[in-house]
Amino acid sequence: MRGRRKNKFIAITLIIIVIISLLGAGYLISRPEKNIMTYNNFLSSIESNKVETVYLSNKPELKVKMKDGSIYYTDNPRSDSLKEELLKKDVKVNEAESNSIGEKAMGFAATLILFGIIGYFLVTTTAKQRSGGIMDVTAMSKEAENNVPIGFTNVAGNEEAKESVKDIVDFLQDPDKYLKYGARMPKGVMFYGPPGTGKTLLAKAVAGEAGVPFYALSGSDFVQVYVGVGAGRIRDLFKKAREKGKCVIFIDEIDALGKKRDGGGIDGGNDEREQTLNALLAEMSGFNESQGIVVIAATNRLDTIDEALLRPGRFDRLVEVGLPDINGRHEILKIHVKGKPLSSDIDLKRLAEQAVYFSGAMLESMINEAAIFAAKRNAAAIEKADIDQAFYTVIAGAEKKDRSSLRTIDRKITAYHEAGHALIGKLIAPDNKITKVTIIPSTKGAGGYTVNIPPDRMYRTKKDMEKDIMISLGGRCAEEIIFGEENITTGASGDLERATEIVLSMVKRFGMDKDAGLLSYDVLYRNSFTSINDDILYGCKEMLNNLYSVVKKMLEENKDKLDLMANELLVKETLEEQDIESILAA
Repeated sequence: MRGRRKNKFIAITLIIIVIISLLGAGYLISRPEKNIMTYNNFLSSIESNKVETVYLSNKPELKVKMKDGSIYYTDNPRSDSLKEELLKKDVKVNEAESNSIGEKAMGFAATLILFGIIGYFLVTTTAKQRSGGIMDVTAMSKEAENNVPIGFTNVAGNEEAKESVKDIVDFLQDPDKYLKYGARMPKGVMFYGPPGTGKTLLAKAVAGEAGVPFYALSGSDFVQVYVGVGAGRIRDLFKKAREKGKCVIFIDEIDALGKKRDGGGIDGGNDEREQTLNALLAEMSGFNESQGIVVIAATNRLDTIDEALLRPGRFDRLVEVGLPDINGRHEILKIHVKGKPLSSDIDLKRLAEQAVYFSGAMLESMINEAAIFAAKRNAAAIEKADIDQAFYTVIAGAEKKDRSSLRTIDRKITAYHEAGHALIGKLIAPDNKITKVTIIPSTKGAGGYTVNIPPDRMYRTKKDMEKDIMISLGGRCAEEIIFGEENITTGASGDLERATEIVLSMVKRFGMDKDAGLLSYDVLYRNSFTSINDDILYGCKEMLNNLYSVVKKMLEENKDKLDLMANELLVKETLEEQDIESILAA
């Protein structure tokens, strides 16, 4: 109805504009031509007493009426003394001449056209505003998903997290069961953990299991340039939620609007973000538990979230959604291979053991890549070779096909670099599995790579972290031993970044350096202790230098194995786990 009214108004406006334009054009065409008189002839006519009336105006032309009734136009000198001269010659002077009918019609037509255009734009912008367009920037356009087809059976690898939210589903389905004990439903649940671990999927499963509508939004949907827009969207969202009754509101990446407030800081703070956060806090405090509205938020950085959001009555429950363990990875793989033709030689349990530190999203991507490789080959099923290729593609990127531009010396440097990683890994961490070493460049920019898989552990010890650093330094150290300190390359940049990140965590966060002590330097920074950078830098440098010396000594003592492994890489380009074991046993 609203669209038809709008179209009808536009059509009528256009018809009026066309009619008026045609009338104006007809008048201009049919209007008689002006009789022009030169100014000298005009003065002569005055002297000859032939002029009856002169119509004075600010126009470029003067209208002159002769005594015989004829009308002429002449130039207007705009002289202040002209009126006086005319009156002296007994010529009538008219300064208040009204426009002709034609001129009035033209002015009226122009006015109507102007108002028609203004009316058209008013109607269209009002319609946009009502439909959630550009004018109504505070309206939340996201609609609820009413029939969520996902349940807990679609979520694998997070049994503890699922257990933590099952009571919320129960509460949404049977609130009286809890109300008779005086228990209240948590108003908010905060999912936190690394990216790709299934936080969004788990939130959707809560709504699907409870059979309630599901609102899915991102923190960036509320943070806008204009102050007050985000807060208005928060209010609009909760208004819609109350109209729905029981529902789940999911806010992904909530750190976009819920970061810790710094009291203004140097730049005066972010007024828009703080107003939006305050609106969210007020809305969460404003609805009753019996309404059945549950707010679930997700973040990768729990340490950055404002404390006011995490207090009881807001986000009451914190649920870690971490990387899956071996059993979790196995269950996730079983879900993602459903409906896919899988070869009988694929062992999902072994694949789960191999995919240490893989998130659910990475596992899904790996299976999908394998399916694509099989489809390209028109194979009858996804084979083990497809899975292996997909596994290494997810880790390091696809192999470069054109390697003709690689020089012999570059291949040799890469071979010793990767052999250094693999050899140190085997010497200091025999429990680790080195499933592949290759000098084939990848599309992610790596000249080669070594896949070093540590065993599943709940905690990482200081020794484990030192081993990780030493394995990272093995490539650079091998380059220095074989080619000399002056010929080390840029190939170790990623390794050095990783080693630096680990050692910085050891010193700053985990209290694993004797000189730095047991202090958490992150806490000191938050409390304005800024003159401690030199202590941290010194501790990190000392630890890295000491570990590098150990690595160098180990490689020098096992240079024969280093040479053998590098030469094998130059011949075969890729070594599997059994190849590496054979070299070390030689």
